[in-house]
Amino acid sequence: MKDVKKTRGDRKDGQRVRDLDIMHKAMPFLLPKRTEAEVYLNETIDVTNALIYIKQKNEEGPGYKMTLFHLILSGLAKTVIHRPYLNRFISGRRYYQRREVSFSFVAKQEFSDKGEESMMVLRADGDTTLDVIGRTVAGVVKDVRNAGGNELDGVVKTLVSLPRPLLRLVATGLNVLEYYGKVPADFSAMLPQYTTVFIANLGSIKCGAPYHHLTNFGTNSIMITIGEIHKEYRIGSDGTPQIRDVVELGATLDERIADGFYFARSIKLLKYLLEHPYLLEAPFSLEVNTDD
Repeated sequence: MKDVKKTRGDRKDGQRVRDLDIMHKAMPFLLPKRTEAEVYLNETIDVTNALIYIKQKNEEGPGYKMTLFHLILSGLAKTVIHRPYLNRFISGRRYYQRREVSFSFVAKQEFSDKGEESMMVLRADGDTTLDVIGRTVAGVVKDVRNAGGNELDGVVKTLVSLPRPLLRLVATGLNVLEYYGKVPADFSAMLPQYTTVFIANLGSIKCGAPYHHLTNFGTNSIMITIGEIHKEYRIGSDGTPQIRDVVELGATLDERIADGFYFARSIKLLKYLLEHPYLLEAPFSLEVNTDD
């Protein structure tokens, strides 16, 4: 999508979507705010095979500690690449196809009540693999913790130090610029509100997977929370009960970007990838047959 030529009506970060059915053309006018169009999905995914895979990979010594977060992030990236409607957003009451696949997540600088948080942004494309994701995430998190923050932290600290009337004026100006697709690219590239998926890995702090709201500012259409890994009884293929490792995902979606059938098929692909993690070793552009 990144290399598609820009035409009239496009934005720097997205191509205008024009081939919409009547219902979807009307939805941004009936539900103009993203937070008015939230739909919630919950899925419990069997990660038993994924954890075995991670253990084997870490024993091989990949040069960083692979985690389930790396697998889920990779699975989401591959899913979005093959299910492109997930990478749509609505701004100024118009639909756009995002020009890149991107993710944002929080890196806590230390696990304490007063530990500061830094927002991280990661990008992927068809050539990306699980190993690339793992090394990139491990690297940027280490850099942020060593430096005590990143560039976005500095920008936010400067903005919030402004007097309230001036800060309110800046926020209003940004919303107007966003409506017309004119937010400076260098600024929006740092913000989690401009990514495909915003992820909260709450399992890392021993929490479940609650639903998290979307925001009206920016272009982010999907928010996903990851819960803590836990044991659960499942019925095996032979009909006997088995104890399996599972993780809960909570997703908040802008229902205007696709229909329920499309979302369901997308979840099916994500589950399949996490149950067959070796598929993420290949470039994400490689097709996957979930009917195997």
